[in-house]
Amino acid sequence: MSVTDTAAELIRGRVPFVHATVVRAQKPASAHAGDTALIRADGVIDGFVGGTCAEASVREYGLMTLSSNEPLLLRIVPGAPAGNAEEGAVTVANPCLSGGSMEIFLEPRVPAPRVLVVGDSPIAEALAALGGPLGFAVDVVPGEEARPSADDAALVVASHGRGEEPALTAALRLGVPYVALIASRIRGAAVLASLDVSDEQRARVHSPAGLDIGARTAAEIALSVLTQLVAERRAGERTAPAPAARAVDPVCGMTVAAVDASPHATVDGVTTWFCCPGCRTAFLEDPARYAPAS
Repeated sequence: MSVTDTAAELIRGRVPFVHATVVRAQKPASAHAGDTALIRADGVIDGFVGGTCAEASVREYGLMTLSSNEPLLLRIVPGAPAGNAEEGAVTVANPCLSGGSMEIFLEPRVPAPRVLVVGDSPIAEALAALGGPLGFAVDVVPGEEARPSADDAALVVASHGRGEEPALTAALRLGVPYVALIASRIRGAAVLASLDVSDEQRARVHSPAGLDIGARTAAEIALSVLTQLVAERRAGERTAPAPAARAVDPVCGMTVAAVDASPHATVDGVTTWFCCPGCRTAFLEDPARYAPAS
């Protein structure tokens, strides 16, 4: 399967990845301008953007890019381990390169957060119409077809009594971050009381849903709900997600991603990570040589 076909498959499956493209390569680098690869969240790389040593840097910074959801120009040059960062770009010296340098553009492809809307009411239609421009992937389904996922950004029930309880219960048990029920205060309280969930989970449901903006029309109610959703998501983003763990290759001194996709070895219960199989082999020949000074 080609890189293009794999990317299309990941997009259809709503799987996040980073698209890496070589924009410049200097001989004797093995990659060429236009070469592409995909870096998945587990560090697995599909495609080719350089040999194993360059691949280690692509994996490390690809995972950082996926965590920050910000594109990055990665420059890889031969030399002693060092890093030089600037806005939108980073230069990494790679001691294992035989020569040449490369510039690789790393573009995160993170699927739009899904908002599952239950119901076929005018409010549900308004949520779908307004959610797209705000960057949400809005799925509108009848209550009996609602299948919340733990990866959903939100579940909003706007079905006027049809299929409310199962959808709300499933979303709460899965830990969907934002759960809302569009109903009057009295009916909403009755629905929440009937849910087979803990009091803590029940308290997470926004009902009446949305911020109090004096909304009356379906579009205004949808706007109030989406405004509340955006506010909660932005508040949650103030704590940046932790990037993939990193480690130092004791053989060459490079910083690498400490993930299963990187070469690694476990000796005496201690796992050590490497930029390439060559460094791993050198380490295993004499682990004591590379043991940290006590």
